[in-house]
Amino acid sequence: MHTEYSEACDCNVIHEDAVALVRSKMPEEDPIYEVAELFKVFGDSTRARIICALSISELCVCDLSCLLNMSQSAISHQLRILKQARIVKNRRSGKSVYYSLDDEHIQRLFATAFEHVMED
Repeated sequence: MHTEYSEACDCNVIHEDAVALVRSKMPEEDPIYEVAELFKVFGDSTRARIICALSISELCVCDLSCLLNMSQSAISHQLRILKQARIVKNRRSGKSVYYSLDDEHIQRLFATAFEHVMED
């Protein structure tokens, strides 16, 4: 006999204490929306490759283009998206513009995601 697993409860009991506790600690909708948007930006493999590269070293568009075997315009497009999401920042040095991760939070978030997917 095959027993089918269901992810839904078989009852209609509301655990009011648990619901009240969670409701009191839930953030407002705006920050939740912003987190969802951040994960959408992370959800593209090209951008993930760029983030991975920039977690190792600061690079310019030419470097990223060579490393990822993509056109400079395609890299620039992705960097614009990452910059708008405050995932990367840039600095100018002469004629070159170098990109790096915006802050330590991005580095940790990306490293944590990698740890998760590399678990057995």
